[in-house]
Amino acid sequence: MKMKNKQLKEDGQASAPEKLFAFASVRSVGGKSLFDEKDIVTSQNAHLFQSEEQLITQAIKKFTELGFEVLGQSKIGVSIAGPISLYEKIFKTKISSNEKRVIKESGKEDDATFWDSNNSPTPGLINTNESPLADLIEGIAIEEPIYFMSERIIGPYKTYNHLTVPDGVGVVLNAYQAHRSGFTGKGIKICMVDSGWYKHPFFLSRYYNVLTPLLGPSAVSPLTDENGHGTSESANIFAVAPEVTLQPVKINFVNSIGAFNVAVAQSPQIITCSWGSSIRNPPLSAANQALAASIASAVASGIVVVFSAGNIHYGFPGQHPDVISAGGVYREMDGTLKASNYASGFTSNIYIGRKVPDLSGLVGMLPRAAYLMLPLPANCEIDQALGNGSPHPNGDETATNDGWAAISGTSAAAPQIAGACALVLQAYPGISPARVRSFLMSTATDVTIGVGGNGSVATVGYDTATGAGLLNAGKAALLARWRRIIESIVIRPNPIPPILPERPNMFAAEHQAAYMAANNHYNDNTNLFQQIEDLILQN
Repeated sequence: MKMKNKQLKEDGQASAPEKLFAFASVRSVGGKSLFDEKDIVTSQNAHLFQSEEQLITQAIKKFTELGFEVLGQSKIGVSIAGPISLYEKIFKTKISSNEKRVIKESGKEDDATFWDSNNSPTPGLINTNESPLADLIEGIAIEEPIYFMSERIIGPYKTYNHLTVPDGVGVVLNAYQAHRSGFTGKGIKICMVDSGWYKHPFFLSRYYNVLTPLLGPSAVSPLTDENGHGTSESANIFAVAPEVTLQPVKINFVNSIGAFNVAVAQSPQIITCSWGSSIRNPPLSAANQALAASIASAVASGIVVVFSAGNIHYGFPGQHPDVISAGGVYREMDGTLKASNYASGFTSNIYIGRKVPDLSGLVGMLPRAAYLMLPLPANCEIDQALGNGSPHPNGDETATNDGWAAISGTSAAAPQIAGACALVLQAYPGISPARVRSFLMSTATDVTIGVGGNGSVATVGYDTATGAGLLNAGKAALLARWRRIIESIVIRPNPIPPILPERPNMFAAEHQAAYMAANNHYNDNTNLFQQIEDLILQN
C-alpha cells in the first residue's frame, strides 16, 4: 500500500484525520470486559465476550444520537467513525498521535502514525467511564494501520525462475490431483478481505465465480482496486480451487476490524487475509485485542480463518492460535524445495506455545519475492512498483501498465492455503476448522533445506522455517475424503464374547467360532483402512 507523506504540525503531532475509526466493545454477556481480560481470547472462550443483540441495537442508536457514524456491527460490538473532537468531547479525553517504527510491505521499516487516548493506560483504548455510554460500552479501541504481507489474459514470459497461474501454482501444489478426483471447491464460499477486486481478463476468460465486491467500513469504489494486491493474490485461490465462490471485501486499512466483521456476516466457510502488523511481545493493543476476539468468535462459529504469517514480520493476527498461519517455501528450477528467506517463522511470545507457521505456500526470495506472475489492474500501485526498470530480482522486468506483476510473499501463501481448505471442505463437509488444519498439516511435503526470514532453519519434520512443509492440496483432499468414508462406516470393535453355558453343549464351539470370526473381521478391516490411508499419504 502506498503511503502518503505525513503532514506534521509544529508540535510534532500528525494532522488530524477527517475521521478517526474505532471499534466499540458492547457490554459482554460473560461479565468481563474485553479490554480487562488478561487471558488470550480464542475460539474456546470467545462466547464470553459477545453481547446481547438488544444491547448492540441500543449502542447503535446511542452512537448515532451522539453524532458518530456507525459503520458496521458484529456479535462483540460496533465499528464507528467521527472527528477526533467528538471523541474528546464525549469521552472527556485528549487524543494525540505518536509515530512508531513498523514493518511495511516488502519488509521495509518505516514510521506510521498511531492515535492514543490519555484516559487509559492500554495502548489505543478510550476509557468510557466518564461518558454517557459508561453503562453500555466497556471500551473503545482506536483502529491501527495494517499492511500487506506483500490486462493481458496470459502473463508475460520471463526467463528468470517464476511460476504462472493457474497451471504453475496448481501443479507444484498438487491441486490437480484433487481436481481429477472431482474436488474443485464447488459449493464453498471464500471471503477475501483485501484491497479490492478488479475484473481482469484473466478471471473473465476462465469464468471464475466472483461475487460483486463488498465494501468494508469507509472503503470506497467497490469495482476498483487501486493497489492491485487483492486482485493479484486472489488468483492463487483459483489456481488451487477453480470452482469456489469468491466474495471480495474491500478494506479501508485503518478499519480492519470492521472489514473482517463484514466478511464474517457473509457466512462463508473460509476467510482469508493477507495483511496484519508485526507484534513481537505482549501486551496487545486495544485494537488488536478486539481483532483477536472477532477472529476467535468466527472460528468458534465454524469458519476457517487463514492469515499470512508475515514477511520477516512477527505477524499478527498470523500468530493467533485459531488461524491457519501461512508461511513460505521456494521451489528452485530443478524442483528443489527450500524455506523462503522472505517468509516469517517464529515462536509467539504472545500466545505461549504457539509456533508459526502451520504450513507453507509458494513464496519467493529476498529482496522482493518476485516469483508468481499474477494479474492486476494495469497501472495500479503494484504494477508500477514492480515494473521499475530494474532487472530481476529487484524488479519483475514487466511494464508498469501491462496488468501483470511477479509478486508473492505470504500474501500469496494464505489464499493458496485457503483454496486447499475449500477442497478439504468439499471432500468432507462440515468438519471443524481444527480438523481442516490437521488434514493440511499431516499431508504437507516436508522441507529440509533453507533458512526462513526470521532465521529459523528447515529440518526434518515440523520447524518454524516452513511449519509442516509445503501445501499438498491433492493429498489433503484425498485424505479428507477417505476419512469421511471410513468414519461413516460403523464397525463394532471387540465384539462381546458369547456367554457360554455352564455345561458344555453342542453349540458352545459354534458360539466361540462366531466370536473369533467377528473379531478377525474387525481387525482385518482396520488394518486394511490403515494400509489405504498410508498409501494416500505416501503418494
